[in-house]
Amino acid sequence: MVYNFKIKSFMLNKFDHDHPHWLFGHLLQLPKVFNDAGLRYKRERTARYRDFCLSWIGPLLPVVAITSPIGARALLKTAEPKGNMYQMLKPWLGEGLLLSSGEKWARNRRLLTPAFHFEILKPYLVIKNRAADVFCKKFEKYAVSGDFFDVCSVVTMFTLDVILQCSFSYETNCQDQGSGHPYVKAVNELGRLLSKRVMNPLLHSDLIYYLTQDGRQFRKHCIYVHSITEDIILSRRAALKKNNATSERKISSRRGCQDFLDILLMAKDEHDIGLRDKEIRDEVDTFLFEGHDTTASAISWTLYSIAQHGIVQCRLQKEIDSLLYNRKTDDLLASDLNQLMYLSMCIKESLRLHCVVSAIMRQVTRDFTVDNGKTIPENTLTSILIYCIHHNPHIWEDSLEFRPERFSPENIDKIPTFSYIPFSAGPRNCIGQNFALHEIKVILVKVLHRFFLELDPSHKPGKLESMVMRAENGIKIKVTQRGKGQYMFEE
Repeated sequence: MVYNFKIKSFMLNKFDHDHPHWLFGHLLQLPKVFNDAGLRYKRERTARYRDFCLSWIGPLLPVVAITSPIGARALLKTAEPKGNMYQMLKPWLGEGLLLSSGEKWARNRRLLTPAFHFEILKPYLVIKNRAADVFCKKFEKYAVSGDFFDVCSVVTMFTLDVILQCSFSYETNCQDQGSGHPYVKAVNELGRLLSKRVMNPLLHSDLIYYLTQDGRQFRKHCIYVHSITEDIILSRRAALKKNNATSERKISSRRGCQDFLDILLMAKDEHDIGLRDKEIRDEVDTFLFEGHDTTASAISWTLYSIAQHGIVQCRLQKEIDSLLYNRKTDDLLASDLNQLMYLSMCIKESLRLHCVVSAIMRQVTRDFTVDNGKTIPENTLTSILIYCIHHNPHIWEDSLEFRPERFSPENIDKIPTFSYIPFSAGPRNCIGQNFALHEIKVILVKVLHRFFLELDPSHKPGKLESMVMRAENGIKIKVTQRGKGQYMFEE
């Protein structure tokens, strides 16, 4: 065992690293919180070490950080399992796509992929447009008051509203009621408790965590959320059985489309075997988790960058006005999704700059050669630092600047493969990325068609890296109602 550890250490020492303490490793050098200062530390190490960096968490736990496309390409092309840190999510998400591995992951990925086909996603635009109209009603009230407000909390209720309706047609009226609904409150508390646990290494141990008040609250909220999902699954199965449905369920509700649960209930593998209720619950909860906070963070930071750059805002509004010219509503149609070229550029640049999910963990199951003879030993924890890749100065010039033209048609092909991976890449990439991008486009089109955005000059939002990239002290904006063809900032 000692011999194997020495061999492993010899292999790892080929990766660049600072000199570690004999007992604490690099723990004393690492930031305690990855806020703006912590993220600056990451960028500085990326500039110094370029591609890879080794850190020791104490004397026995090595972590290889990948900060360039070279290692990301090698690792993301495989289906290596997630790191052990993700196990903190398991009491809530079970063995959904995010946490499962091996044959179970491969089978369920095959079964779920059709649920995110473009033709399946198209009807969800009705739900997203309707939810965006409710969102804009709130903006109208803020426009009347003329006050600055934290946009993050408003956006979070919008994305939760959308994901609950698209997941299992669960209407909570949460955009108007806020977090008062018991289910909404439980989901928000689960997210808050998880973020808090991730930031405290002492709470990573289940043995310690579930003895704390937070741990007991987390378990209680998991039980409640699971009970709601399970009740809906049981009632939907009963309805399918009653209708003797053998193909897609006939939808009589005003939605006029299948939700995610409908598709999971009807899914069959090559042996004509469907998903068990527990598997369906895990996938629905995973879809809810991955499509709620992440999308809210993406929308909030994109609104921030647009409000920060008046010329960009003006150009976007002209593009949107041109698309919607002579239409009776500003609903975004499926045929519109690929028409808004500049909007797509701005969204991509925002996802690069603000990096909603900043890292992906993998536990390699074999010795893994990544570059120039460097090998990550079997069972080593590996962190693909998406934030560092997106801010690697050897790839991105002026990486802290918001420049949508990086993703223009003439420039996008110049971006090295695996240098831009907001939704990960390879076989374990985000299955719901198009669902999220459609949602982001819908809300941005409606907001920019109806309002001007301004930042509070006295408030600078700081970044805080947690489960997603949060605004540590919120993002404060002011909105003003737009008139037809009116532009506050001219190009």
